[in-house]
Amino acid sequence: MNKQQLATKIWESANKMRSKIEANEYKDYILGFIFYKYLSDRELKFLKEEGFPQEDIETLVEDDAETVRYVRERVGYFIAYKDLFSTWLKMGKDFDVSNVTDALSAFNRLINPSYKMVFEGIFNTLQVGLSKLGDSSASRTKAISDLIHMIKDIPMNGKQDYDVLGFIYEYLISMFAANAGKKAGEFYTPHEVSLLMSEIVAGHLKDRTEINIYDPTSGSGSLLINIGRSVAKYIDDEDNIKYFAQELKQNTYNLTRMNLVMRGILPDNIVTRNGDTLEDDWPYFDEANPIETYNPLYVDVVVSNPPYSQHWDPSNKETDPRYARFGLAPKSKADYAFLLHDLFHLKPDGIMTIILPLGVLFRGGEEGGIRRNLIEGNHIDAIIGLPANIFFGTGIQTIIMVLKQKRENTDVLFVDASKGFMKAGKNNKLRASDIKKIVDTVTTRADLDKFARKVSREEIRRNEYNPELRKSGI
Repeated sequence: MNKQQLATKIWESANKMRSKIEANEYKDYILGFIFYKYLSDRELKFLKEEGFPQEDIETLVEDDAETVRYVRERVGYFIAYKDLFSTWLKMGKDFDVSNVTDALSAFNRLINPSYKMVFEGIFNTLQVGLSKLGDSSASRTKAISDLIHMIKDIPMNGKQDYDVLGFIYEYLISMFAANAGKKAGEFYTPHEVSLLMSEIVAGHLKDRTEINIYDPTSGSGSLLINIGRSVAKYIDDEDNIKYFAQELKQNTYNLTRMNLVMRGILPDNIVTRNGDTLEDDWPYFDEANPIETYNPLYVDVVVSNPPYSQHWDPSNKETDPRYARFGLAPKSKADYAFLLHDLFHLKPDGIMTIILPLGVLFRGGEEGGIRRNLIEGNHIDAIIGLPANIFFGTGIQTIIMVLKQKRENTDVLFVDASKGFMKAGKNNKLRASDIKKIVDTVTTRADLDKFARKVSREEIRRNEYNPELRKSGI
């Protein structure tokens, strides 16, 4: 069975098993258990590589302070033998939902303090949601038993297995998103759009030896991971890529952390925060280590797919350094607040890509003023119009905007990619050929008849800073 067949089998089983539970909720349970299996298998692999015989592994308990300390320091956490995923499978009819609740509680106690940001509370959503898997202890036990047996064949050991695991995880997230309606946008950017953004970004970073990537609305973390994968093609050591992520909703924030850890990314290279990006910006104050953690964040890449036209509170933010140069977005639409947040955290030689609704190109008022300041400041590099119905849960037309702190050019490249797609059920989907054409065009800044054109700043001024695609002459 190849990885696609295994992923499809798991999805079909999960979709039947979830019964009346909403897709966007059930994903937290199955993905949480997949992550727990990953952590269990990773610890077992470590112990075997360190020469622990099977009989010693079977005696591992929380009270063994020396071994607990040894494993925590090297793996980042400790799981007792009785709490391992593989032990649950061996228990057969003796398995009970209490085995899971006990194990998840123990996990929080046994995290390496250095990796609290990565692991602490990562199973909170799963713990709270277990009660929804059945009306009684017996029914919850059966539901969980069925679920863990469903995912037991996912390989999670070597580098190749990370690829299979990552593929299955991404596939399940995408399928849950397809069935989650409007909730899908909270946690998922379609893979093809993510890949498009990643290839544009990677081309700009070819000569770097160390790269920091930041997603301030990280969702499931897939966008960050795809950026890292594209960038890794040009860097000697993947461990020189550091990932920064912030996410508002705790269940989605947990998905970010799980996804990053399961791709084999070192915990030292994962920096995550659960909070409101617009209200609670980096730097932040960590009482445990104030000197090291109170630092501004400036990165090589910012990538984001923020919630579209969300309400926010611009009160008392006139002097906020993120907005002071450009202006405040209206309280009814935070689109430019997210864009300016991203731009602020970009290094002078960095690049950012952000997905926004098409309306940001022509809406007036405060947004018109911000748009003018961005163009006069020479920050907008390219604007790519995407097909409608490309995102789950919304049919609105969107754009990708590419921005930089410093640019050699003063024109803006407009790409009308709205007509290149294939139908995939209710949605439209970029094809590999569509992605390549867009990336090549943006990278070379080419003019292509009815597809792309460089528009001078003077022409945009004459159009009163409304850089609409349909007025750009493509």
